[in-house]
Amino acid sequence: MARAVKSYFHRGGTEPLLGKTIPEHFADIVRRYPEQEAVVAIAQNRRLTYRILDKEVKKLAKGLLGFGFKKGERIGVWATDNLEWLLLQIATARIGVVLVNINPAYRQLELAYALQCSEVQGLFVIPSFRDSDYITMLTSLLPELQSGEPLSPLNNQALPFLRAVVVYDPDEPEKTARPAPGFTLWTEIIKAGETLSDQALEAVTTSLDCDEPINIQYTSGTTGFPKAVVLTHHNILNNAYFSAKAMHFTEQDRLCVPVPFYHCFGMVLANLLCFSVGACIVIPAEHFDPKAVLKAIDSEKCTAVHGVPTMFIAELEHPDFADYDMSSLRTGIMAGAPCPSPLMMRVMKDMHCREILIGYGETEASPLTHLTSRDDSLERRTETVGKNLPHQEVKIVDLKTGATVPLGVVGEVCFRGYHIMQEYYGNELGTRDAIDEYGWLHSGDLGTMDADGYVKITGRIKEMIIRGGENIYPREIEEFLFAHPKIQQVAVFGVPDEYYGEQVAAWIQLHSGEAMTDSELRAYCQGQLTHFKIPAYIRFVDSFPMTVTGKLQKFRMREQEVEKLSQQKAK
Repeated sequence: MARAVKSYFHRGGTEPLLGKTIPEHFADIVRRYPEQEAVVAIAQNRRLTYRILDKEVKKLAKGLLGFGFKKGERIGVWATDNLEWLLLQIATARIGVVLVNINPAYRQLELAYALQCSEVQGLFVIPSFRDSDYITMLTSLLPELQSGEPLSPLNNQALPFLRAVVVYDPDEPEKTARPAPGFTLWTEIIKAGETLSDQALEAVTTSLDCDEPINIQYTSGTTGFPKAVVLTHHNILNNAYFSAKAMHFTEQDRLCVPVPFYHCFGMVLANLLCFSVGACIVIPAEHFDPKAVLKAIDSEKCTAVHGVPTMFIAELEHPDFADYDMSSLRTGIMAGAPCPSPLMMRVMKDMHCREILIGYGETEASPLTHLTSRDDSLERRTETVGKNLPHQEVKIVDLKTGATVPLGVVGEVCFRGYHIMQEYYGNELGTRDAIDEYGWLHSGDLGTMDADGYVKITGRIKEMIIRGGENIYPREIEEFLFAHPKIQQVAVFGVPDEYYGEQVAAWIQLHSGEAMTDSELRAYCQGQLTHFKIPAYIRFVDSFPMTVTGKLQKFRMREQEVEKLSQQKAK
């Protein structure tokens, strides 16, 4: 009897991995493309060439050193997308300080957790974001800011590592007023480095090693408590570089970046990806605004745009969509959540993004593990997440035994290679749970693999619905429902059931002006989906609970649905 072929794929590369630190590679790009435009920050009305960007990075890096930050220490950034965020990203890498990305949507308790978990020594913040008054939250969390002296170290018992909180207004960073005595200003950081020589800065930069940690990112928390993911120069630089190569990106490309910088999608697959090849970053707004994205693509003649599916939907559905010229677009990455095939087709046709790629991965993997190719068949480009990037391994394993399953069989997707995180900061047990003794990172995602290494994601292990012993994968149902012409967005998840264990629930958002009933939806499913996959509970909604990055928070939907069912049962 012939043995089944196992779901394992290793992808080598014709080009070796970069053995450089981020500042080493960035210096090479600056030398090659000094007058090439590097950043366009539309809301701030600022444009920087690579030569000027490098000059600004050096000023900030010297300031951080002069202020007392040292290699291996941690600086948090709690801000929206702006030029100063980018400067911090490269300047901290220049001196070996670990940048800690903090979600702009965090509230006071979440911020405190992030600062404690990563033992942050310095925090850079903007005054506010939407309805979040950062200054008020910080002075409540750190009363020392109200009574402290300018430039004096903070002394808070709950956050003993934190020495300074630096505030800057993206509109006028050099004119930012001190909101309370204990805050440090951006200009004071810059001034602290004015007497530091170029040689002193270079000595620190040359002492760095590519395997040293340079970034901490928190997992998104869509299914649980965030963990602090520690990533190295080697992790994220190579991930950005080989992603750029897969996109056929060059110094002639201009990437519109609506995704948040604090997330791996923004920091690595947008900012660092552009910097790795000399391309230009276009920042349309400080936070996602579909009209600002359309306007930026048109006015800046962007060749690429990134986003999660909900962002692309918002852009396509915008009432002014037809007023903007999208013809300059060529490529981009859609990732961060399941990407329905009909949406991919619309992006390719209506946005002229003919080479749009599906990306897949996770923060713990730097983040990209899989990417489709412009040369793939339409079926593979719309129905799979592609193959793993060069120099990476992937396998599909049985949930119970851990054994590699045959091709085409559903199991957990696992990764191994240069891109795997160093650890969860301060969480040895969590690290061991995520990375097994053989170095495989267990994703928590369910999928299948074909003989050519193409992977299909069928759902999350925690999202898998078990109804009466039948395994149901929400992604399959979502793909089917999304194809209905009235449906704009859909989320499928499981809710508890006394008889079956779980039942299928679906939240559905219709296109503007459309109407639908439960019975109409079930009739659409009849004969197309197996009976136990047809949603038992249907709710039509105007919006979904989401993270700032646009990921649907199914655990929130589940909580609300369970509460609603409980109330109905009590009547």
